[in-house]
Amino acid sequence: MRSHLLNDRTAGSYRRTVTAGVEHIAARLAHADRPFTGVTPPALAPVVDAVDLDRPLGDAGAALAELDRVYLRDAVYFHHPRYLAHLNCPVVIPAVLGEAVLSAVNSSLDTWDQSAGATLIERRLVDWTAARIGLGPAADGVFTSGGSQSNLHALLLAREEACDGVRKQRGAQLRTAEILPRLRILASAHGHFSVRKAAVLLGLGEEAVVEVACDAERRMRPAALAAALAELQRDDLVPMAVVATAGTTDFGGVDPLARIAGLCAGYGVWLHVDAAYGCGLLVSGRRRHLLAGIERADSVTVDFHKSFFQPVSSSAVLVRDRATLRHATYHADYLNPERTAAEQLPNQVDKSLQTTRRFDALKLWLTLRVMGADGVGALFDEVCDLAETGWRLLAADPRFEVAVRPQLSTLVFRYVPDTPAAGADPALADHALADAANLHAREQLAASGAAMVAATKVDGRHHLKFTLLNPETTAEDLTAVLDLIAEHAAAYTGESLVPDVSAVPAR
Repeated sequence: MRSHLLNDRTAGSYRRTVTAGVEHIAARLAHADRPFTGVTPPALAPVVDAVDLDRPLGDAGAALAELDRVYLRDAVYFHHPRYLAHLNCPVVIPAVLGEAVLSAVNSSLDTWDQSAGATLIERRLVDWTAARIGLGPAADGVFTSGGSQSNLHALLLAREEACDGVRKQRGAQLRTAEILPRLRILASAHGHFSVRKAAVLLGLGEEAVVEVACDAERRMRPAALAAALAELQRDDLVPMAVVATAGTTDFGGVDPLARIAGLCAGYGVWLHVDAAYGCGLLVSGRRRHLLAGIERADSVTVDFHKSFFQPVSSSAVLVRDRATLRHATYHADYLNPERTAAEQLPNQVDKSLQTTRRFDALKLWLTLRVMGADGVGALFDEVCDLAETGWRLLAADPRFEVAVRPQLSTLVFRYVPDTPAAGADPALADHALADAANLHAREQLAASGAAMVAATKVDGRHHLKFTLLNPETTAEDLTAVLDLIAEHAAAYTGESLVPDVSAVPAR
């Protein structure tokens, strides 16, 4: 069994095995003619359950062949141009190279004596990102597993800073448990659900999240935020943080960051900007202005595995003042004793909610060293341009109504049924029929595997969503998928189809 350990004696076996795996995946990618097979859980579960994990195959080739049956054949392929569903991007090759390197070396980014140069690379990328944001010379941060963890981390720091502020104001050493019931987080209705989850994990409860009204473009209204802050002040409650969003999950909306930052400064409130999606604007050649005001944030979430075309996972949380990261610092004699801080050893665990942590920063490092920031930004601009094209297509198509003109690369829309065909119940020609038709169309599209789109609700009504993160997707792809949606929806409502697009091939 030692022959399977990766070391100096098995380097040749490692090379052959991984090369075979790469060739297998490359063949799969080259022949994926649709994003999904449409397999259902009842169909695939018995195939997986039939694998006897107590009887090894003993051969990597056999294991790959089996993996084809249980995973690769039916995997959802984000690189396909008609995968238009969630915030999943195709990945760039330099980042995949980084994934191979970091998995083989297997550095752990908690302490210097487990990572050495990897720690310095992560720190350099944190400094680079903070500089792109404009946070200033005292900024710092750490890589995380994703936007949800980054948001939790930022709100933990905000909670501790708020508690310290209450103690200073009251001139008493109040216990944290005495302060928590007064703390509130202000976020828009279109912010990420991880904000509410973080409130629960931080001991505040969901009721601590104050929902701030949005405008017609689904962006936080500064006037509503000002009113909410004033109300909290009147009620002797403590605004722990305001969470603004640069790229909402559903609409890709960017909140008016500069005006929100001004209100936060006036009230002395921590401003966190969730830029998990919109961080691609940091390298955009034409849209960086949409982030105006982000440089005034106290903390920022970025997800490189969304708009920087990195494999999952690659995220970071950045802070304006590195001193606030002390709230995540704990020392253990077996790992990072206090003396190592005095010796100024760069232990990333002193900033992180995680202990053992992958060297995910390497993927971004190699991407920047091979492609450059401008190359990544150009790809993100392409998908934003495509969303604008898609918006024009939808706005001109009487079969659909579109919710919001996109700022980034997301389109939310819905099929609108025409008058029901003869024999149909006129009473069904309402919102309920449209809801059912759109859900049916999405389900049928996924079952066919020809394309994948997401779904959401807008004002209580079911809508569909294109999340465009693939520069290989074209306007022709969007047109073909819209025709397929209309075909499935019209079949459900009993309408006639004009034009007949049943022969549109999947790319």
